[in-house]
Amino acid sequence: MPKGQRKYNGAQKVEIIKQLHNEKLSFYEASSKYGIPRRTLQDWERIYLEEGEEALLVERRGRACAASGTQKGRKPKLDKQVEEDLIAENQRLRMEIDYLKKLNALVLEEERQDRKHK
Repeated sequence: MPKGQRKYNGAQKVEIIKQLHNEKLSFYEASSKYGIPRRTLQDWERIYLEEGEEALLVERRGRACAASGTQKGRKPKLDKQVEEDLIAENQRLRMEIDYLKKLNALVLEEERQDRKHK
């Protein structure tokens, strides 16, 4: 391994990112505290925020897979049709939630009116 480069396991990466958040450190402060390049810390945080803690535990180095076009350890991207279906379902569910909220508000208002008249 070239001078100055260390290999961190997933648990170490997660712990460092959690400390970065808990102590509210800037990337520059964390870089000097842990001796890790700022860019590396930014990459780890991006992965942590986008894909979750488990994503830092997976080995990501290596060439992309020719068949799926993804790197080792990364989840393959969804094909367009599946992604569009999920977006449509998400929109439908949001509309359903909005409808149920309005219905609940109407029922509560009606009950309040009934109690008023009694």
